[in-house]
Amino acid sequence: MKNRSGRRARRKRRKKRGETGHVTLSHEASFMDLRRWLKQKGFSSKGLIPASFTDTGRGLMATQPIEANDLVISLPEKCLLTTSKVLESYLGEYIKRWKPPVSPLIALCSFLIAERYRGDTAEWSPYIKVLPTSYTCPVYFSKEITDLLPMDVRKKAETQKEQFEELYSTSLPFFLSLQPIFTHPVEVVFTQDAVRWAWCSVNTRTVYMEHARSDFLSREKNVFALAPYLDLLNHCPEVQVQAGFNELSRCYEIRSVPGCKKFQQAFICYGPHDNQRLLLEYGFVASGNPHSVVYVDLDTLKLCLNDADKQLQQKLLFLDDNDFLRNLTFGIDGPSWRLMTALRLLSMKPEQYSCWKSVLLGAPVSHDREDWCILKAQILCQYLSDDNSKALLRIAQLKHGADGAQLKQLCLVESLRREERVILDRSKQVLQNILPQPSS
Repeated sequence: MKNRSGRRARRKRRKKRGETGHVTLSHEASFMDLRRWLKQKGFSSKGLIPASFTDTGRGLMATQPIEANDLVISLPEKCLLTTSKVLESYLGEYIKRWKPPVSPLIALCSFLIAERYRGDTAEWSPYIKVLPTSYTCPVYFSKEITDLLPMDVRKKAETQKEQFEELYSTSLPFFLSLQPIFTHPVEVVFTQDAVRWAWCSVNTRTVYMEHARSDFLSREKNVFALAPYLDLLNHCPEVQVQAGFNELSRCYEIRSVPGCKKFQQAFICYGPHDNQRLLLEYGFVASGNPHSVVYVDLDTLKLCLNDADKQLQQKLLFLDDNDFLRNLTFGIDGPSWRLMTALRLLSMKPEQYSCWKSVLLGAPVSHDREDWCILKAQILCQYLSDDNSKALLRIAQLKHGADGAQLKQLCLVESLRREERVILDRSKQVLQNILPQPSS
């Protein structure tokens, strides 16, 4: 008997099986132009087509099964946008005569902005047109939204903003030298917003590819290569891939270790990054990321310490000298070994100082000091949990009346905070289980 269940029933079945819906984008003019343009350069994409997925947004869907260790994609060198191609372009003569030499990053950013300005006449126009018009990286965040981030990533985001602004201001003289290329004033073309767009395009979408050093570029490491179509592949932390430039085929190749089923989204892995790093570098958060942790910065650590401890500064200096004031974290399994080791050293009494080195190697101090460490870890976890709750409440308030860009940013920070809340709740349970019970 034929199954006559409707669309709603099919959706329910897919949801129950954990499948996500998708809408193909192959028919859209921009993607048709991109695929036609890449075909002229020797790339065929029959096995993967662009689609919009309910959980990840734009991505690539497999139109046929990808077996284990099969090639997911093989992009010819002609399709890769590198500094070599920029130096060969109309920008090349300006870059080559500029002193001191510009960085590989600025060379690529300048080319992206120039090609976007040239519109349909630009060689790389089919690629430029499918790039996002803006990004959700923290460099786009207002101070109000940046302040909602956890302390550790907030400081990194503020530093990133400062570095970008310095990069922009120091690159302005070079941008002004490009005036002969444009009919409009350079100040109108190379605005801070335009450079931020190009900077995020390179940082979030480039693949790692080492290049020979050029005398016309600064000595900064040149490992950038923008890979049209390939950069539509989304990240999944649990997927294993082999990626790199094949010197024999002269293609950038990605192989899937587990393979991929027909009509499912093909994923790659950007690396074993936690959600804070994914947000900072790529502008997204991975749900259920097994690499995610909650960081304890120095200021938060000091909240559970006794200022009356005359040896506190000496202990902190010792931890710093031994690189034990970084990467102190809580995970789904509770406080990390590094965090507990730091707390053990901070708990020590003067008569126990002779054991400092053995404690750094993982040795316990004493029963009463171990209990002290567990209690302090619980205090830290509760403080971070309270901070998390306050941030989520503030995000809910700001979402009312927020415009499109702000709403995307707030939802992203909210996702990060919700993922961290799960970790903190699990850590609290772990600590509660090992907390010393009061005697009857």
